[in-house]
Amino acid sequence: MTTPLPFAIDFHVHSDDSYDGHEPIELILEHAADIGLDGVVITDHDEISESIRAANLAPEYGLIGIPGVEVSTRHGHLLAIGVEERPDPGRPVMETVDRVRELGGIAIVPHPFQRSRHGVRKRHIEDADAIETFNSMVFTGYRNRRARTFARRRGYPEIGASDAHYLPNVGKAYTEILVTPDAANPTKADIAGADLVEAILEGRTQIRGKRTPIHKSTVQYAKGAVRKGTYLLTSHAPLVPTVPASMERST
Repeated sequence: MTTPLPFAIDFHVHSDDSYDGHEPIELILEHAADIGLDGVVITDHDEISESIRAANLAPEYGLIGIPGVEVSTRHGHLLAIGVEERPDPGRPVMETVDRVRELGGIAIVPHPFQRSRHGVRKRHIEDADAIETFNSMVFTGYRNRRARTFARRRGYPEIGASDAHYLPNVGKAYTEILVTPDAANPTKADIAGADLVEAILEGRTQIRGKRTPIHKSTVQYAKGAVRKGTYLLTSHAPLVPTVPASMERST
């Protein structure tokens, strides 16, 4: 019997292509490899170009490449994992779930029920491929526990992720996925991103890691709020460049 291989993947990381991200993908990939992850998915807000580039570069760092994007749906954020095209933002969340599947990916609900972070409310989650039941950026464990209870009552696979916007937070939480390879005498190099996606759908996941320290979470939230506020001001000011430009691109 073939022994399952464990893979450590952080499915929710932002690069400097997000309006609230800070690091280039090369630095994120290097850091992910240094801390022992097998892969990291760049899920920028409504931007996918750097994620695709990261997925293509990942093997050079000894990592599995999986593209993705965090889509701003009408009802909250949705992670589209394993897609190479960004679903249109602003559509209903269930319509976006269908679109993600049409594109060959899986739809994961991140930080559900957290309205301050654009989490999808319970009444809007009619279907999904997985639920992010451990997000390292929450201030307390209450929201994670609520997400876990929701997922288990409905039989959804669970993932954990860092939701990192700064390099030190990458990998604070991640998902361990057990993949049973078909090849004789397999190694991790024989496994592709599609194998990991299939394992998630089958629920072969374990959540690892811990919450990001509250003072670091606070800094991330505060800086993100400042950048968003700056965007709202500059986007309505005549003859003033929109700052940050990444928010303008996602609208």
